[in-house]
Amino acid sequence: MGEERAGDGGGREFRRVSAELRARMADGTYPVRSFLPSQRDLAEEFGVSRDTVQRVLRELANEGWTESRQGSGTRVIKNQRIQSSTARATRSPRGVTLGPLISEAFEQPDVRLDVYTLTSESLDAHIRLQAERIRGGFIQPRSIMLRMLLPATLLPLPYPRAMDDENAPRLHDRLLAITERHTDSLRSVLRDLRTEQLVPAVDVQIRHAPLTPAFKLYVLNGTEVLFGPYEVIERPVVLETGEEIRALDVLGLGATLTHHMRDADPDSPGSVFATSMQSWFESVWTLLSE
Repeated sequence: MGEERAGDGGGREFRRVSAELRARMADGTYPVRSFLPSQRDLAEEFGVSRDTVQRVLRELANEGWTESRQGSGTRVIKNQRIQSSTARATRSPRGVTLGPLISEAFEQPDVRLDVYTLTSESLDAHIRLQAERIRGGFIQPRSIMLRMLLPATLLPLPYPRAMDDENAPRLHDRLLAITERHTDSLRSVLRDLRTEQLVPAVDVQIRHAPLTPAFKLYVLNGTEVLFGPYEVIERPVVLETGEEIRALDVLGLGATLTHHMRDADPDSPGSVFATSMQSWFESVWTLLSE
């Protein structure tokens, strides 16, 4: 095991640990103000080296999710908070996160997700969590439909942008690799649910728009909308090699989301916003099909 860990500092193990910790923070397993397990415990749990864990924790700290203090461990200081226009999502004084709303959407017999985002990374983490719930028999949806809008692969995006021109292509390639990896994962996870006859009907459609995402949008089952602008910050971006590059980037998981729901009153603020954003998504989706 020691020899295996000595060589596990490559990108695959780094991505695996990073994705799992992000998912746990997203679904509330590690809520704000809680402490992550020790580096040694994380290395033991995931079967990786301490160096891999340290690089993952450094990335999370650079992105503003955690803070580490000598002798105190690593504490969660931020998660994906949602501000709501409805009473339903204000049930906790700390607000709610994306994870519980995705979970509620998957508890319906027919699940429909319309998503517009820069990459599919955070959605991939949430879908994998729901797949485990399905396999465990906790939920039994009869159909899942995912429609996702992503930026066109050849579109020159303003972020992430390296602070020096030399590293610009490397960050662009990194973004494309992240998107491709998590998009493939989404397709695979949902396809397997159908192949294993756990969900009778699964439909995944992905289209690429010539638009720079200034916001992320989730429309859940046609009734709830989560909307949030991307925040551009300067931060170090960690490559799979462990190298750090200073860049202007956006935090997808860190975007502050507002929650809106259609209700019995079509003129209520929640209904108006949810209807307008669903209409916007449909218009772009239809345009790309022509």
